[in-house]
Amino acid sequence: MCGIHGVISTIATPSISSELRNALSNRGPDHFGQVHRELPFSNGDSTIYLNLTSTVLALRGDHIAKQPLESAATRSVLCWNGEAWRIDGQPLRSQNDGEFILAKLDAIDASSAELRASQTLSILRSIDGPFAFLFYDAQTRRLYFGRDRLGRRSLLIKEAEDGDSISFSSIADVPATGWEEVKADGFYSLDLESRLATPQGLKLDTRITKHEWLSSAENDMVSSIGHFNMALPPQEHKLDFDTASVEMARHWLGESLKLRVLNIPEPPSPPCDADVRVAILFSGGLDSSVLSRLAHDLLPSNQGIDLINVAFENPRQIAIYASLRKAQPVIDMYETCPDRITGRKSFAELRSACPDRHWRFIAVNIPYEETMRHKARVVSLMYPHNTEMDLSIALALYFAARGIGYSYTNTHEWEPAPPSITSPARVLLSGLGSDELFGGYSRHEVVFKSGGYPSLIEELKLDIGRIGQRNLGRDDRIMAHWGKEVRYPYLDEELVRFAISCPVWEKCDFQNPFHSAVIEPAKRILRLLADRLGLQAIAREKKRAIQFGSRAAKMESHTSKIRGTDTI
Repeated sequence: MCGIHGVISTIATPSISSELRNALSNRGPDHFGQVHRELPFSNGDSTIYLNLTSTVLALRGDHIAKQPLESAATRSVLCWNGEAWRIDGQPLRSQNDGEFILAKLDAIDASSAELRASQTLSILRSIDGPFAFLFYDAQTRRLYFGRDRLGRRSLLIKEAEDGDSISFSSIADVPATGWEEVKADGFYSLDLESRLATPQGLKLDTRITKHEWLSSAENDMVSSIGHFNMALPPQEHKLDFDTASVEMARHWLGESLKLRVLNIPEPPSPPCDADVRVAILFSGGLDSSVLSRLAHDLLPSNQGIDLINVAFENPRQIAIYASLRKAQPVIDMYETCPDRITGRKSFAELRSACPDRHWRFIAVNIPYEETMRHKARVVSLMYPHNTEMDLSIALALYFAARGIGYSYTNTHEWEPAPPSITSPARVLLSGLGSDELFGGYSRHEVVFKSGGYPSLIEELKLDIGRIGQRNLGRDDRIMAHWGKEVRYPYLDEELVRFAISCPVWEKCDFQNPFHSAVIEPAKRILRLLADRLGLQAIAREKKRAIQFGSRAAKMESHTSKIRGTDTI
């Protein structure tokens, strides 16, 4: 994870504020760098000032790649916040991805600006993985910027009211006004060679050119990744343990995890008691538990895995609980949170299935007063998102990424005084995306009951197509604040391509709700896989949203009737 910031202006701009510098350095604590360029027009009557800033969280290669990355040959500059897992379909494992991409861009040999632009875009389109970037092509004086197909990294944009500057940033400056998220629907560029004639004189040309991910002939592809299988099932069908898609899901999820959990460098100043480089955002539900189980198969036996489970002190829920159980005092209210109950059960099952792995269940307990102390910071980090639902989800992710909690290793049962630790892992795995891919939301069953497979297929296609418009930029801003990088194995492009090409009846099976192994139809492909992996109880666990499972939602007394879509 890195932080990037850029300003293009017709006047010399001051250095970034100390608040913004700190916010960017929180995202990338290993290096802070800046590049300043003055770009005079050919007739010499004016100058454009280009200021680029990068901070680095070093997780790729055998050294810290100091950013912004500069080309000695062309003087082009790249600010890179991302993970290029594949380029042109080939995995990129040992090299630093930012340096590799700049080298490819630098090697372009084109006879015209148009051909150079075409080859630049071809390289950017060949990248699989989460990213946001700024690339100044010095040979054409064009600034390219954008986010990956699924919007997994944050990039904000802000144009000055006077038209004299345009800014980009991973995170909004303070005061946070006027910023918008760059859409994850293509790449964009600015021509820094041109100016606009206005009544006030020549101004910065802020007209943005959009470059599509795909040609118009391919615009029916879902999220610019693949074609959705629209086929209807045969009259007799059943999704079961021996269905080919179950093993295929295991294969592609395993390939995704290989890229995301192997070759992670040891964190700075690692603790002497455990080598832990990966942590799971662990509700104990199906998605995070399957990731944990498959990560175990891949990681070296001497590395531990942290399972981070968050629970909040929610005054409203405590009052309700107390009124219902007056005669039964509760020792620890955090232990009544649904995700805590599920998390402990799933931790026990993982320990039983994989007894040789060093697992740590980290119980993150957040008192109400602490939530309120951090609320303003969380609201600032998640901007420009600003709803009650945004806040409740952001709070849970914020404290999970911080990774401070009570450690359980030898027992899944509650203890009165467990040791408090901070997870050293700089890589966090999230199970987000599986519900969209495999039909896991309760509304999918509702849609099926009202319109059968044709309606369900359209709903799933819509869900996957709008992942890039969701809230992954918000989640990136929240969790990167702690110098952590969140990775989404279910959103690997190859896994997504498999899922959308797979017939819908080989992912979920609402037409056959009753299964001999008592496995519910929603997301049945993943439930069958969990059962095969030795996680029988987890395979039968119900889905629960993070803000409700952790009790981060509706904490304050006045929020009982507030809707999630209401603004803060």
